[in-house]
Amino acid sequence: MQGKAIRRSKKPAATPRYVSPNQLTLLGFETPFEQKLTTQNRWVKMAKAIPWDMIVVHYDKLFQSTEGRPPISGRIILGALMIKHIENLSDRATIQHIQENMFMQYFLGYTGFTNEAPFSDTLFVEIRKRLSLELLSKINDVIALHCLQENNKEEQTTPPGNNPETLDDTPSQNTGTPSAINKTIEEEPLQSNIDTSTIQQTASKKTVLNNKGRLITDATVAPQNITYPTDLKLLNAARQKSEELIDILYTPLLHGDTKPRTYREIARKYFLNTAKKKAKTNKEIYKANGRQLRFLRRNLAHTEMLLKAYVIFPLKPKEQKYLMVLHTVYDQQEQIHRTRSKRIDERIVNIHQPHVRPIVRGKEKAKVEFGSKLQVSIVKGFMFIDHLCWDAFNEGKYLKTSVENYKNRFGFYPKEVLADQIYCTRENRKWLRDWGIKLIAKPLGRPSSKAVAVHLSPGERNPIEGKFGQAKIAYGLDNIKAKLKDTSQSWIAAIALVLNLVAMTRQALVSLLFQYYKQYVLLILQKQYSNNFKKWATPSC
Repeated sequence: MQGKAIRRSKKPAATPRYVSPNQLTLLGFETPFEQKLTTQNRWVKMAKAIPWDMIVVHYDKLFQSTEGRPPISGRIILGALMIKHIENLSDRATIQHIQENMFMQYFLGYTGFTNEAPFSDTLFVEIRKRLSLELLSKINDVIALHCLQENNKEEQTTPPGNNPETLDDTPSQNTGTPSAINKTIEEEPLQSNIDTSTIQQTASKKTVLNNKGRLITDATVAPQNITYPTDLKLLNAARQKSEELIDILYTPLLHGDTKPRTYREIARKYFLNTAKKKAKTNKEIYKANGRQLRFLRRNLAHTEMLLKAYVIFPLKPKEQKYLMVLHTVYDQQEQIHRTRSKRIDERIVNIHQPHVRPIVRGKEKAKVEFGSKLQVSIVKGFMFIDHLCWDAFNEGKYLKTSVENYKNRFGFYPKEVLADQIYCTRENRKWLRDWGIKLIAKPLGRPSSKAVAVHLSPGERNPIEGKFGQAKIAYGLDNIKAKLKDTSQSWIAAIALVLNLVAMTRQALVSLLFQYYKQYVLLILQKQYSNNFKKWATPSC
Protein backbone atom coordinates (compact mmCIF):
# COMPACT_ATOMS: atom_id res chain seq x y z
CA MET A 1 0.00 0.00 0.00
CA GLN A 2 1.14 3.47 -0.71
CA GLY A 3 1.56 5.69 2.28
CA LYS A 4 0.02 9.08 2.62
CA ALA A 5 1.99 11.97 1.17
CA ILE A 6 3.75 14.04 3.80
CA ARG A 7 2.42 17.57 3.77
CA ARG A 8 5.10 20.15 4.20
CA SER A 9 4.39 22.86 6.68
CA LYS A 10 4.36 26.33 5.18
CA LYS A 11 5.13 29.44 7.11
CA PRO A 12 2.11 31.70 6.67
CA ALA A 13 2.48 35.39 6.03
CA ALA A 14 1.82 37.87 8.76
CA THR A 15 -1.87 38.76 9.20
CA PRO A 16 -2.02 42.11 10.98
CA ARG A 17 -5.35 43.19 12.32
CA TYR A 18 -7.17 46.06 10.71
CA VAL A 19 -6.07 49.51 11.82
CA SER A 20 -7.95 52.64 10.86
CA PRO A 21 -6.06 54.88 8.40
CA ASN A 22 -6.47 57.74 10.85
CA GLN A 23 -4.18 55.90 13.29
CA LEU A 24 -1.35 55.18 10.76
CA THR A 25 1.56 57.58 10.39
CA LEU A 26 4.64 57.43 8.16
CA LEU A 27 6.91 58.23 11.07
CA GLY A 28 5.96 55.07 12.93
CA PHE A 29 5.90 52.76 9.91
CA GLU A 30 8.48 49.98 10.21
CA THR A 31 10.83 49.70 7.23
CA PRO A 32 13.37 47.00 6.33
CA PHE A 33 16.07 49.54 5.48
CA GLU A 34 18.04 48.66 8.61
CA GLN A 35 18.28 45.11 7.32
CA LYS A 36 20.31 43.77 4.41
CA LEU A 37 18.81 43.12 0.99
CA THR A 38 18.22 39.46 0.35
CA THR A 39 20.49 37.84 -2.21
CA GLN A 40 17.64 35.60 -3.38
CA ASN A 41 15.81 38.47 -5.06
CA ARG A 42 15.62 38.17 -8.86
CA TRP A 43 16.92 41.69 -9.46
CA VAL A 44 19.94 41.06 -7.25
CA LYS A 45 20.71 37.83 -9.09
CA MET A 46 20.31 39.46 -12.49
CA ALA A 47 22.47 42.44 -11.50
CA LYS A 48 25.33 40.07 -10.63
CA ALA A 49 24.94 38.00 -13.79
CA ILE A 50 24.95 40.89 -16.31
CA PRO A 51 28.43 42.02 -17.49
CA TRP A 52 27.78 45.74 -16.95
CA ASP A 53 31.39 46.78 -17.64
CA MET A 54 31.20 45.23 -21.09
CA ILE A 55 27.84 46.67 -22.21
CA VAL A 56 27.97 50.18 -20.72
CA VAL A 57 31.08 50.84 -22.83
CA HIS A 58 29.01 50.64 -26.02
CA TYR A 59 26.44 53.10 -24.68
CA ASP A 60 29.09 55.57 -23.50
CA LYS A 61 30.50 55.78 -27.03
CA LEU A 62 27.41 57.76 -28.02
CA PHE A 63 28.69 60.69 -25.95
CA GLN A 64 32.08 61.69 -27.34
CA SER A 65 31.90 65.37 -26.39
CA THR A 66 33.28 66.41 -22.99
CA GLU A 67 31.40 69.73 -22.96
CA GLY A 68 28.09 70.39 -21.26
CA ARG A 69 26.29 68.38 -18.62
CA PRO A 70 27.53 64.80 -18.20
CA PRO A 71 25.07 62.13 -19.40
CA ILE A 72 23.06 59.83 -17.16
CA SER A 73 24.83 56.63 -16.20
CA GLY A 74 24.62 54.00 -18.90
CA ARG A 75 23.68 51.36 -16.33
CA ILE A 76 20.65 53.42 -15.25
CA ILE A 77 19.50 53.88 -18.86
CA LEU A 78 20.00 50.27 -19.93
CA GLY A 79 18.70 48.91 -16.62
CA ALA A 80 15.52 51.00 -16.82
CA LEU A 81 14.93 49.72 -20.36
CA MET A 82 15.37 46.13 -19.13
CA ILE A 83 12.93 46.69 -16.26
CA LYS A 84 10.36 48.22 -18.61
CA HIS A 85 10.30 45.23 -20.96
CA ILE A 86 10.74 42.52 -18.33
CA GLU A 87 7.66 43.78 -16.47
CA ASN A 88 5.93 44.91 -19.71
CA LEU A 89 5.22 48.36 -18.25
CA SER A 90 4.50 51.74 -19.78
CA ASP A 91 7.13 54.48 -19.65
CA ARG A 92 5.43 56.25 -16.75
CA ALA A 93 4.79 53.07 -14.79
CA THR A 94 8.45 52.05 -15.17
CA ILE A 95 9.68 55.22 -13.44
CA GLN A 96 7.08 54.80 -10.69
CA HIS A 97 8.15 51.20 -10.05
CA ILE A 98 11.80 52.23 -9.85
CA GLN A 99 10.94 54.95 -7.32
CA GLU A 100 9.08 52.47 -5.13
CA ASN A 101 11.29 49.37 -5.37
CA MET A 102 14.65 49.26 -3.60
CA PHE A 103 15.69 46.08 -5.44
CA MET A 104 15.19 47.80 -8.80
CA GLN A 105 17.34 50.69 -7.59
CA TYR A 106 20.05 48.22 -6.61
CA PHE A 107 19.73 46.71 -10.08
CA LEU A 108 20.37 50.17 -11.57
CA GLY A 109 23.55 50.59 -9.53
CA TYR A 110 22.29 52.87 -6.75
CA THR A 111 24.28 52.81 -3.50
CA GLY A 112 21.20 53.57 -1.40
CA PHE A 113 17.44 53.99 -1.59
CA THR A 114 16.08 57.30 -2.87
CA ASN A 115 12.59 58.66 -3.47
CA GLU A 116 13.67 60.67 -6.51
CA ALA A 117 12.99 59.49 -10.04
CA PRO A 118 16.09 58.49 -12.07
CA PHE A 119 14.87 60.59 -15.03
CA SER A 120 11.65 61.84 -16.60
CA ASP A 121 9.43 59.24 -18.23
CA THR A 122 9.26 61.38 -21.40
CA LEU A 123 12.99 60.75 -21.88
CA PHE A 124 12.24 57.15 -22.90
CA VAL A 125 11.40 58.33 -26.42
CA GLU A 126 14.84 59.92 -26.84
CA ILE A 127 16.44 56.83 -25.30
CA ARG A 128 14.78 54.60 -27.91
CA LYS A 129 15.95 56.93 -30.67
CA ARG A 130 19.48 56.78 -29.29
CA LEU A 131 19.56 53.00 -28.77
CA SER A 132 19.40 51.84 -32.35
CA LEU A 133 18.85 48.29 -33.55
CA GLU A 134 22.55 47.92 -34.30
CA LEU A 135 23.65 49.13 -30.84
CA LEU A 136 21.20 46.91 -28.95
CA SER A 137 22.24 43.97 -31.14
CA LYS A 138 25.86 44.53 -30.07
CA ILE A 139 24.85 44.61 -26.41
CA ASN A 140 22.72 41.51 -26.94
CA ASP A 141 25.67 39.67 -28.49
CA VAL A 142 27.96 40.66 -25.62
CA ILE A 143 25.55 39.33 -22.98
CA ALA A 144 24.81 36.10 -24.86
CA LEU A 145 28.46 35.34 -25.62
CA HIS A 146 29.46 36.11 -22.03
CA CYS A 147 26.86 33.68 -20.69
CA LEU A 148 27.81 30.99 -23.22
CA GLN A 149 31.47 31.41 -22.30
CA GLU A 150 30.69 30.99 -18.60
CA ASN A 151 28.68 27.86 -19.35
CA ASN A 152 31.52 26.48 -21.48
CA LYS A 153 33.98 26.98 -18.63
CA GLU A 154 31.77 24.90 -16.36
CA GLU A 155 31.26 22.20 -18.99
CA GLN A 156 35.02 21.79 -19.41
CA THR A 157 35.12 19.92 -16.11
CA THR A 158 32.80 17.25 -17.55
CA PRO A 159 33.68 14.87 -20.41
CA PRO A 160 32.36 16.13 -23.77
CA GLY A 161 29.33 14.29 -25.05
CA ASN A 162 27.74 14.01 -28.43
CA ASN A 163 25.60 17.13 -28.02
CA PRO A 164 25.89 19.12 -31.25
CA GLU A 165 25.15 22.34 -29.40
CA THR A 166 28.41 22.20 -27.42
CA LEU A 167 30.47 25.16 -28.59
CA ASP A 168 33.68 24.51 -26.64
CA ASP A 169 35.16 21.42 -28.30
CA THR A 170 38.13 23.39 -29.58
CA PRO A 171 39.19 26.98 -29.00
CA SER A 172 38.16 29.59 -31.57
CA GLN A 173 39.23 33.09 -32.38
CA ASN A 174 36.24 34.64 -30.58
CA THR A 175 36.55 32.81 -27.26
CA GLY A 176 38.73 34.01 -24.45
CA THR A 177 38.61 36.83 -22.01
CA PRO A 178 35.62 39.16 -21.76
CA SER A 179 37.68 41.91 -23.36
CA ALA A 180 38.30 39.69 -26.36
CA ILE A 181 34.57 39.04 -26.74
CA ASN A 182 33.85 42.74 -26.38
CA LYS A 183 36.46 43.56 -29.05
CA THR A 184 35.02 40.99 -31.42
CA ILE A 185 31.49 42.33 -31.10
CA GLU A 186 32.78 45.86 -31.58
CA GLU A 187 34.65 45.00 -34.75
CA GLU A 188 31.89 42.82 -36.22
CA PRO A 189 28.48 44.53 -35.96
CA LEU A 190 25.13 43.10 -36.99
CA GLN A 191 25.41 41.81 -40.56
CA SER A 192 21.93 42.20 -42.04
CA ASN A 193 22.99 42.86 -45.64
CA ILE A 194 25.90 40.50 -46.24
CA ASP A 195 27.09 40.17 -49.82
CA THR A 196 27.20 36.41 -50.08
CA SER A 197 28.41 36.56 -53.66
CA THR A 198 31.93 37.42 -52.45
CA ILE A 199 32.27 34.27 -50.37
CA GLN A 200 34.84 31.82 -51.72
CA GLN A 201 32.81 28.67 -52.05
CA THR A 202 35.35 26.70 -54.05
CA ALA A 203 38.00 26.80 -51.34
CA SER A 204 35.64 25.34 -48.76
CA LYS A 205 35.67 21.90 -50.33
CA LYS A 206 39.45 21.63 -49.95
CA THR A 207 39.56 22.91 -46.36
CA VAL A 208 38.82 20.84 -43.30
CA LEU A 209 36.14 22.86 -41.52
CA ASN A 210 35.69 22.81 -37.76
CA ASN A 211 31.95 23.39 -37.58
CA LYS A 212 30.29 23.28 -34.17
CA GLY A 213 26.90 24.01 -32.66
CA ARG A 214 23.33 24.04 -33.86
CA LEU A 215 21.52 26.97 -35.48
CA ILE A 216 17.72 27.21 -35.56
CA THR A 217 16.28 29.99 -37.71
CA ASP A 218 12.79 31.20 -38.56
CA ALA A 219 10.88 34.41 -39.33
CA THR A 220 7.99 36.16 -37.62
CA VAL A 221 6.12 39.47 -37.67
CA ALA A 222 5.98 42.05 -34.88
CA PRO A 223 2.59 43.77 -35.36
CA GLN A 224 2.27 47.48 -34.62
CA ASN A 225 -0.34 48.93 -32.26
CA ILE A 226 -2.65 50.33 -34.96
CA THR A 227 -6.31 49.91 -35.78
CA TYR A 228 -7.15 47.26 -38.34
CA PRO A 229 -6.86 49.20 -41.59
CA THR A 230 -9.53 49.41 -44.25
CA ASP A 231 -9.62 51.73 -47.24
CA LEU A 232 -12.63 53.57 -45.85
CA LYS A 233 -11.06 54.21 -42.44
CA LEU A 234 -7.77 55.23 -44.06
CA LEU A 235 -9.47 57.75 -46.35
CA ASN A 236 -11.51 59.18 -43.47
CA ALA A 237 -8.37 59.66 -41.35
CA ALA A 238 -6.60 61.32 -44.31
CA ARG A 239 -9.57 63.64 -44.86
CA GLN A 240 -9.61 64.69 -41.20
CA LYS A 241 -5.86 65.38 -41.24
CA SER A 242 -6.24 67.47 -44.42
CA GLU A 243 -8.91 69.55 -42.66
CA GLU A 244 -6.48 70.17 -39.79
CA LEU A 245 -3.82 71.36 -42.25
CA ILE A 246 -6.31 73.76 -43.84
CA ASP A 247 -7.10 75.20 -40.40
CA ILE A 248 -3.37 75.73 -39.81
CA LEU A 249 -2.65 77.29 -43.21
CA TYR A 250 -5.62 79.65 -43.47
CA THR A 251 -4.84 83.25 -42.48
CA PRO A 252 -7.43 86.03 -43.15
CA LEU A 253 -4.69 88.58 -43.89
CA LEU A 254 -3.29 86.45 -46.73
CA HIS A 255 -6.33 84.58 -48.02
CA GLY A 256 -9.21 86.97 -47.35
CA ASP A 257 -12.28 86.63 -45.16
CA THR A 258 -13.71 83.60 -46.97
CA LYS A 259 -12.29 80.32 -45.71
CA PRO A 260 -12.24 77.38 -48.13
CA ARG A 261 -15.17 75.04 -47.59
CA THR A 262 -14.31 71.50 -46.54
CA TYR A 263 -17.80 69.97 -46.02
CA ARG A 264 -16.43 68.13 -43.00
CA GLU A 265 -19.80 67.53 -41.37
CA ILE A 266 -21.30 66.09 -44.55
CA ALA A 267 -18.22 63.94 -45.16
CA ARG A 268 -18.33 62.55 -41.63
CA LYS A 269 -22.04 61.80 -42.01
CA TYR A 270 -21.40 59.83 -45.19
CA PHE A 271 -18.56 57.94 -43.47
CA LEU A 272 -20.62 56.96 -40.43
CA ASN A 273 -23.59 55.86 -42.53
CA THR A 274 -21.41 53.19 -44.13
CA ALA A 275 -19.01 52.39 -41.28
CA LYS A 276 -21.78 51.62 -38.79
CA LYS A 277 -23.37 48.97 -40.96
CA LYS A 278 -22.63 45.44 -39.80
CA ALA A 279 -22.90 43.96 -43.28
CA LYS A 280 -21.64 46.10 -46.15
CA THR A 281 -21.83 45.08 -49.77
CA ASN A 282 -18.96 45.69 -52.18
CA LYS A 283 -21.05 48.28 -54.01
CA GLU A 284 -21.64 50.27 -50.80
CA ILE A 285 -17.94 50.16 -49.89
CA TYR A 286 -16.93 51.26 -53.39
CA LYS A 287 -19.37 54.15 -53.32
CA ALA A 288 -18.27 55.30 -49.83
CA ASN A 289 -14.58 55.17 -50.82
CA GLY A 290 -15.31 57.28 -53.89
CA ARG A 291 -17.02 59.96 -51.79
CA GLN A 292 -14.15 60.17 -49.32
CA LEU A 293 -11.68 60.32 -52.22
CA ARG A 294 -13.45 63.33 -53.69
CA PHE A 295 -13.54 65.11 -50.32
CA LEU A 296 -9.82 64.43 -49.89
CA ARG A 297 -9.02 65.65 -53.42
CA ARG A 298 -10.86 68.93 -52.75
CA ASN A 299 -9.01 69.47 -49.46
CA LEU A 300 -5.60 68.80 -51.02
CA ALA A 301 -6.38 71.32 -53.75
CA HIS A 302 -7.25 73.88 -51.04
CA THR A 303 -3.93 73.27 -49.25
CA GLU A 304 -1.97 73.85 -52.46
CA MET A 305 -3.89 77.09 -53.04
CA LEU A 306 -3.26 78.29 -49.48
CA LEU A 307 0.46 77.47 -49.67
CA LYS A 308 0.96 79.64 -52.77
CA ALA A 309 0.16 82.78 -50.75
CA TYR A 310 3.15 82.26 -48.43
CA VAL A 311 6.63 83.52 -49.22
CA ILE A 312 8.27 81.12 -46.73
CA PHE A 313 7.03 77.57 -46.31
CA PRO A 314 4.84 77.75 -43.17
CA LEU A 315 4.47 74.12 -42.15
CA LYS A 316 6.63 72.41 -39.54
CA PRO A 317 8.57 69.25 -40.53
CA LYS A 318 5.98 66.98 -38.90
CA GLU A 319 3.10 68.74 -40.68
CA GLN A 320 4.98 68.68 -43.98
CA LYS A 321 5.48 64.93 -43.58
CA TYR A 322 1.75 64.50 -43.06
CA LEU A 323 1.04 66.50 -46.24
CA MET A 324 3.36 64.28 -48.27
CA VAL A 325 1.73 61.15 -46.80
CA LEU A 326 -1.74 62.46 -47.70
CA HIS A 327 -0.72 62.98 -51.33
CA THR A 328 0.70 59.45 -51.47
CA VAL A 329 -2.43 57.96 -49.88
CA TYR A 330 -4.65 59.78 -52.38
CA ASP A 331 -2.60 58.57 -55.35
CA GLN A 332 -2.65 54.97 -54.13
CA GLN A 333 -6.34 54.89 -53.23
CA GLU A 334 -7.33 56.68 -56.44
CA GLN A 335 -5.52 54.02 -58.50
CA ILE A 336 -7.10 51.21 -56.48
CA HIS A 337 -10.55 52.78 -56.87
CA ARG A 338 -10.14 53.46 -60.58
CA THR A 339 -8.77 50.02 -61.50
CA ARG A 340 -10.88 48.16 -58.90
CA SER A 341 -7.77 46.27 -57.78
CA LYS A 342 -6.98 45.10 -54.26
CA ARG A 343 -3.22 45.49 -54.10
CA ILE A 344 -0.57 48.11 -54.79
CA ASP A 345 3.15 48.34 -54.11
CA GLU A 346 4.37 50.22 -51.02
CA ARG A 347 0.84 50.45 -49.70
CA ILE A 348 0.28 52.83 -46.77
CA VAL A 349 -2.17 51.49 -44.19
CA ASN A 350 -1.86 54.18 -41.50
CA ILE A 351 -1.16 57.89 -42.00
CA HIS A 352 0.47 58.22 -38.56
CA GLN A 353 2.85 55.31 -39.24
CA PRO A 354 3.41 55.36 -43.00
CA HIS A 355 6.33 52.92 -42.74
CA VAL A 356 4.03 50.04 -41.76
CA ARG A 357 3.19 47.59 -44.55
CA PRO A 358 0.76 44.67 -44.81
CA ILE A 359 2.56 41.33 -44.59
CA VAL A 360 0.68 38.23 -45.72
CA ARG A 361 1.46 35.33 -43.39
CA GLY A 362 -1.33 32.84 -44.10
CA LYS A 363 -1.86 32.03 -40.43
CA GLU A 364 -5.23 30.82 -39.26
CA LYS A 365 -5.60 33.58 -36.68
CA ALA A 366 -4.43 36.48 -38.86
CA LYS A 367 -3.82 35.99 -42.56
CA VAL A 368 -2.39 39.52 -42.89
CA GLU A 369 -0.34 41.26 -40.21
CA PHE A 370 0.76 44.89 -40.11
CA GLY A 371 4.23 45.50 -38.77
CA SER A 372 7.87 44.62 -39.31
CA LYS A 373 9.14 41.22 -40.37
CA LEU A 374 12.24 39.86 -38.69
CA GLN A 375 14.39 36.79 -39.14
CA VAL A 376 15.57 35.30 -35.86
CA SER A 377 18.21 32.72 -34.92
CA ILE A 378 18.30 30.62 -31.75
CA VAL A 379 21.59 29.27 -30.38
CA LYS A 380 21.47 27.32 -27.10
CA GLY A 381 18.37 29.22 -25.98
CA PHE A 382 19.66 32.70 -26.90
CA MET A 383 17.87 34.82 -29.49
CA PHE A 384 19.57 36.91 -32.19
CA ILE A 385 17.90 39.19 -34.77
CA ASP A 386 19.61 38.62 -38.11
CA HIS A 387 17.42 40.74 -40.36
CA LEU A 388 14.58 43.22 -39.82
CA CYS A 389 12.59 44.81 -42.62
CA TRP A 390 9.29 46.68 -42.90
CA ASP A 391 8.54 45.14 -46.29
CA ALA A 392 7.68 41.52 -46.88
CA PHE A 393 10.67 39.40 -47.92
CA ASN A 394 11.40 35.78 -48.75
CA GLU A 395 13.07 34.15 -45.75
CA GLY A 396 15.01 31.74 -47.94
CA LYS A 397 17.19 34.56 -49.28
CA TYR A 398 18.53 35.35 -45.80
CA LEU A 399 19.57 31.88 -44.63
CA LYS A 400 23.17 32.63 -45.66
CA THR A 401 22.97 35.88 -43.67
CA SER A 402 22.01 33.98 -40.51
CA VAL A 403 24.80 31.45 -41.00
CA GLU A 404 27.38 34.18 -41.63
CA ASN A 405 26.22 36.06 -38.52
CA TYR A 406 26.71 32.84 -36.56
CA LYS A 407 30.28 32.64 -37.81
CA ASN A 408 30.93 36.30 -36.95
CA ARG A 409 29.71 35.75 -33.39
CA PHE A 410 31.41 32.45 -32.55
CA GLY A 411 34.27 32.19 -35.03
CA PHE A 412 33.08 29.03 -36.81
CA TYR A 413 30.17 27.80 -38.88
CA PRO A 414 27.38 25.74 -37.28
CA LYS A 415 27.49 21.99 -37.54
CA GLU A 416 23.73 21.70 -38.02
CA VAL A 417 21.03 24.06 -39.31
CA LEU A 418 17.35 23.55 -38.56
CA ALA A 419 15.08 25.57 -40.82
CA ASP A 420 11.62 25.58 -42.28
CA GLN A 421 10.81 24.29 -45.75
CA ILE A 422 10.98 27.76 -47.34
CA TYR A 423 14.70 27.95 -46.50
CA CYS A 424 15.54 24.63 -48.14
CA THR A 425 16.07 25.77 -51.70
CA ARG A 426 18.56 24.07 -54.01
CA GLU A 427 20.89 27.06 -53.81
CA ASN A 428 20.90 27.06 -50.01
CA ARG A 429 21.35 23.29 -49.85
CA LYS A 430 24.36 23.47 -52.14
CA TRP A 431 25.87 26.40 -50.21
CA LEU A 432 25.51 24.59 -46.87
CA ARG A 433 26.95 21.39 -48.35
CA ASP A 434 30.00 23.28 -49.63
CA TRP A 435 30.71 24.60 -46.14
CA GLY A 436 30.20 21.22 -44.49
CA ILE A 437 26.98 22.22 -42.72
CA LYS A 438 24.29 19.59 -42.22
CA LEU A 439 20.77 20.74 -43.05
CA ILE A 440 18.19 18.87 -41.01
CA ALA A 441 15.20 18.97 -43.34
CA LYS A 442 13.24 16.84 -45.73
CA PRO A 443 15.35 15.90 -48.78
CA LEU A 444 14.28 16.87 -52.26
CA GLY A 445 12.68 14.32 -54.56
CA ARG A 446 11.34 10.90 -53.71
CA PRO A 447 12.10 9.81 -50.11
CA SER A 448 14.90 7.26 -49.87
CA SER A 449 16.16 5.04 -47.08
CA LYS A 450 18.58 7.77 -46.02
CA ALA A 451 15.82 10.36 -45.70
CA VAL A 452 14.83 9.09 -42.26
CA ALA A 453 18.30 9.90 -40.86
CA VAL A 454 18.13 13.58 -41.76
CA HIS A 455 14.39 14.11 -41.43
CA LEU A 456 13.32 16.96 -39.18
CA SER A 457 11.12 15.70 -36.37
CA PRO A 458 8.24 17.95 -35.29
CA GLY A 459 9.69 18.70 -31.86
CA GLU A 460 13.16 19.82 -32.91
CA ARG A 461 12.04 23.32 -33.92
CA ASN A 462 10.02 23.82 -30.75
CA PRO A 463 12.63 26.11 -29.14
CA ILE A 464 12.23 28.88 -31.71
CA GLU A 465 8.43 28.57 -31.86
CA GLY A 466 8.33 28.67 -28.08
CA LYS A 467 10.60 31.72 -28.10
CA PHE A 468 8.19 33.52 -30.44
CA GLY A 469 5.28 32.64 -28.17
CA GLN A 470 7.15 33.81 -25.09
CA ALA A 471 8.09 37.10 -26.75
CA LYS A 472 4.57 37.83 -27.99
CA ILE A 473 2.54 36.69 -25.00
CA ALA A 474 4.75 37.74 -22.08
CA TYR A 475 6.80 40.65 -23.44
CA GLY A 476 4.57 42.37 -25.98
CA LEU A 477 6.17 41.46 -29.30
CA ASP A 478 2.67 41.12 -30.77
CA ASN A 479 1.82 44.76 -29.96
CA ILE A 480 4.66 47.21 -30.58
CA LYS A 481 3.50 50.50 -29.08
CA ALA A 482 6.25 52.74 -30.43
CA LYS A 483 5.12 54.95 -33.32
CA LEU A 484 8.32 55.90 -35.12
CA LYS A 485 10.29 53.57 -37.35
CA ASP A 486 13.56 53.73 -35.41
CA THR A 487 11.90 53.60 -31.99
CA SER A 488 9.88 50.54 -33.05
CA GLN A 489 13.09 48.78 -34.10
CA SER A 490 14.65 49.68 -30.75
CA TRP A 491 11.55 48.32 -28.99
CA ILE A 492 11.88 44.98 -30.81
CA ALA A 493 15.62 44.75 -30.11
CA ALA A 494 15.00 45.46 -26.42
CA ILE A 495 12.52 42.56 -26.26
CA ALA A 496 15.15 40.25 -27.76
CA LEU A 497 17.63 41.51 -25.15
CA VAL A 498 15.19 40.81 -22.32
CA LEU A 499 14.52 37.29 -23.61
CA ASN A 500 18.23 36.58 -23.43
CA LEU A 501 18.38 37.97 -19.88
CA VAL A 502 15.60 35.61 -18.86
CA ALA A 503 17.45 32.71 -20.52
CA MET A 504 20.64 33.79 -18.75
CA THR A 505 19.05 33.74 -15.30
CA ARG A 506 17.45 30.37 -16.04
CA GLN A 507 20.77 28.88 -17.11
CA ALA A 508 22.48 30.45 -14.09
CA LEU A 509 20.02 28.61 -11.84
CA VAL A 510 20.69 25.34 -13.64
CA SER A 511 24.43 25.97 -13.34
CA LEU A 512 24.06 26.60 -9.60
CA LEU A 513 22.17 23.34 -9.14
CA PHE A 514 24.86 21.57 -11.14
CA GLN A 515 27.55 22.98 -8.85
CA TYR A 516 25.64 21.75 -5.80
CA TYR A 517 25.32 18.34 -7.42
CA LYS A 518 29.07 18.17 -8.11
CA GLN A 519 29.84 19.13 -4.51
CA TYR A 520 27.42 16.45 -3.30
CA VAL A 521 29.06 13.80 -5.51
CA LEU A 522 32.55 14.82 -4.36
CA LEU A 523 31.47 14.63 -0.74
CA ILE A 524 30.13 11.10 -1.22
CA LEU A 525 33.32 10.04 -3.00
CA GLN A 526 35.44 11.48 -0.19
CA LYS A 527 33.44 9.54 2.39
CA GLN A 528 33.78 6.32 0.40
CA TYR A 529 37.51 6.91 0.01
CA SER A 530 37.96 7.59 3.72
CA ASN A 531 35.96 4.49 4.64
CA ASN A 532 38.02 2.32 2.27
CA PHE A 533 41.22 3.81 3.65
CA LYS A 534 40.16 3.02 7.23
CA LYS A 535 39.38 -0.57 6.27
CA TRP A 536 42.74 -0.90 4.57
CA ALA A 537 44.63 0.69 7.47
CA THR A 538 42.86 -1.34 10.19
CA PRO A 539 44.89 -4.54 10.88
CA SER A 540 42.97 -7.76 10.62
CA CYS A 541 42.82 -10.10 13.64
